[in-house]
Formats: sequence, C-alpha cells, structure tokens
Amino acid sequence: MLCCCVNSESNKKYAELDAKLERKMVESRRYYPGHRSLKSMDSIIMMFPKLKEGLRNIRNVFESYDQDGNGTIDMEELKKCLEELKLMSLSDEEVKGLYGWCDVDGSKGIQFNEFIVLLCLIYLLAKPSSESREEESRELGPKLVESIFDPIVEVFLFLDKDGKGKLNKADVIKTLNNEDYPLERSPKHVTNMRFEEMDWGRKGKVGFREFLFAFMSWVGLDDVDGYMTS
Repeated sequence: MLCCCVNSESNKKYAELDAKLERKMVESRRYYPGHRSLKSMDSIIMMFPKLKEGLRNIRNVFESYDQDGNGTIDMEELKKCLEELKLMSLSDEEVKGLYGWCDVDGSKGIQFNEFIVLLCLIYLLAKPSSESREEESRELGPKLVESIFDPIVEVFLFLDKDGKGKLNKADVIKTLNNEDYPLERSPKHVTNMRFEEMDWGRKGKVGFREFLFAFMSWVGLDDVDGYMTS
C-alpha cells in the first residue's frame, strides 16, 4: 500500500486539494456523458489497449523531460514540461502542492506512475468549471493528454453512483457485479480486491487520486514501463 508521511501543515494543504478535486468530480458529471455508456468491468477492460498505447506515448514525454536520466522528474523539469505541454494554468504554489501530493513515496522526485497522476490532476483542476466555458476547457492541453484522461474520468464517474465525488465500497461492488449483465459479473473476491487496492486508508471511501493510482496498475502500467506484471 502506498503511503505518504507529511506534517500537519501539508496534511491541511492536501486535504484542501482532496476537497477541491472532489468538487471537480461532482461538476464533471455534466461534461463527461460517456460514463453513461459503461455497463460493466468488461466494458472498462476493453478500454485498456488504447489507454496503454497512450501511456506509452506519455512515457516518451516523461523520458524526454527526465534530463538527468535518473528515472524521476524534479520540480524544474516538471515546470518546463507543463509549460511546453501548455498545462501551466495553475500557479507555481498549486503545482508545488500537487507535486508533493503525488510524490507518495517521499522520494523528492516524480516517478512515471506519479507523473501520470500529476498530469491528470493538473489537467482536471486547471479546467474552468463554468458550463459556459465548456468548449474552452476541452481545448486545455494536447490531444494526447485529453484522449487518455477523459476516458479515465468517465470510469470514475461510472463507479461513483451517488455522484458525490468519492467512491464507496458498496456502490463499486454493486456496479462491478451488475445483475443485468450476468456474464460480465466479477467474482466477489475480485471486486473486494479491486476496492482494497484503491482504499489506502481503509475508510471505505476513495477519492480520484487513489483511484487513479490503482487504475494505472489495472491497465498494466508495469508493461508500459517495460517490466512484466506480477
């Protein structure tokens, strides 16, 4: 299980980011109608090959900005990346907060899986919330980023049945064991395992950040990294 040891001031900052992202996910239901077309875990798994291809492309981006070749991106390398990808819509302070929030192992550098999560959170949080600016928000960032992260958001919204911006265990298990699709139901022990992979704090509630880290492993991020999955 991933964990992050931070002081009380950082905890407060990260709690504020959690709350902001939670609100963003509630608002996103208006902008991501694709979540309504998902029906089961099988329909999610069918997205994996395309997502994996996109992640390989982002891997190339990551390596191009890892200028010292140490397998991580530091704050300066990240700023250059965000500026050139035209994702620098947040303040330096906000980006620093997200950087610390995603450096879950405290290594003082963003690894590839953390880089994916960081890019997605910046992409989402930098989007305008106003419905009248929806088209503008869709233009934020390159098509590569949008084509990968929009479907992932739709998966989260599909699992978030009560629309409150967090996943709860009962809803996730019920959704992945939909009685309307008996041939696509996941065994109970599998759905329990899926949720436990997301629920770091064992609180029965999962935010988008925790979901995203787990989802990357479901897609097969280890394959993208060039290693065999367990």
